[in-house]
Amino acid sequence: MGHACVDIYQGAVAALVPFFIAERAYSFAVASGVVLAASLLSSVVQPVFGALTDRHAMPWLLPVSTLLGGVGIALSGLSGSYPLTLVFVAISGIGVAAYHPESARVARIAGQGSHRAMGWFSTGGNIGFALAPSMVAAVVGAGGLRWTPLLVLPALAGAVLCLPVVRGLQRMEAAAPRRTVPAGSDDTAAFLKLSLAVVFRSIAFIGLSTFISLYARQRLGGSQAAGTAALSVLYLGGAIGSVLGGSLATRWDRVTVSRWSYLITTTAIAGVVWVPGPVIYLFVALTSVGLYVPFSLQVTLGQDCPPVSAPPAGSPSASPSASAAWPAPPSAASPTPPPCAPPWRLSC
Repeated sequence: MGHACVDIYQGAVAALVPFFIAERAYSFAVASGVVLAASLLSSVVQPVFGALTDRHAMPWLLPVSTLLGGVGIALSGLSGSYPLTLVFVAISGIGVAAYHPESARVARIAGQGSHRAMGWFSTGGNIGFALAPSMVAAVVGAGGLRWTPLLVLPALAGAVLCLPVVRGLQRMEAAAPRRTVPAGSDDTAAFLKLSLAVVFRSIAFIGLSTFISLYARQRLGGSQAAGTAALSVLYLGGAIGSVLGGSLATRWDRVTVSRWSYLITTTAIAGVVWVPGPVIYLFVALTSVGLYVPFSLQVTLGQDCPPVSAPPAGSPSASPSASAAWPAPPSAASPTPPPCAPPWRLSC
């Protein structure tokens, strides 16, 4: 639930784009800058938080970053100034970036390394994404951008939900003996391949989430409901994909599952672009599922097998908007991470 309360703000940025265009007469290029401000800064700072949480357990960061993500979006509609709008969504992006490394570390500990557990953890974020278009449409559609302060409510709820987790982790880690991460050998080439897969996946996801609402409205007659529905389908399909990915990884190795998923996604994106009529929703759903099947698998791959010369925090992104950012794996203060499974090798 806490993950949902954070990722709802990643979804809210894209959901706000049509309202920025309508109320402030932003062009598509200018409106895309709002999404870029949130995602690009998140990509830059998330490795920093990943490195910090790898070296030091920071459970207090969960409620603080949740609030930061909500406050940024809440303020984004209050100023007519484009630079200030960029600053506010960037603040939200920093909050989202700060949340994911520590939350991924905590989720991996709580799930005892289970792929299914990480899939369900990712699903929490997908639910937040899926709720964002409806939340923004209900609030901003009723009162305009001046009502964006109401969007802080999920952050307040998420921060409260994080407090028991923070206390429990502090007690557990105080009692647990410190363990060091075992040494290994670098596999820089494989790690770079995994990183590039995360980058290209995020380009597809961010591009679709930014413009699918406007695209669906144009294709299906200009209805705002049509655009909101398309964005909701894109986000909701991710919940199915995350759970499915965790289940498939219990039968086949993670790299094989990811490769097939990306092949299917390529076909689905072509359908979004070229297939006419309401069938676009089916292809949006298939695209979403395909993009999210490998999502939690890539997180655990990066956590299990980072280059030794880089901190283990340099594992693939747990945040869809951070196209080249990394969450933290179990740190020296947490249980020893599982050994690297041979099927993770990414050689072609």
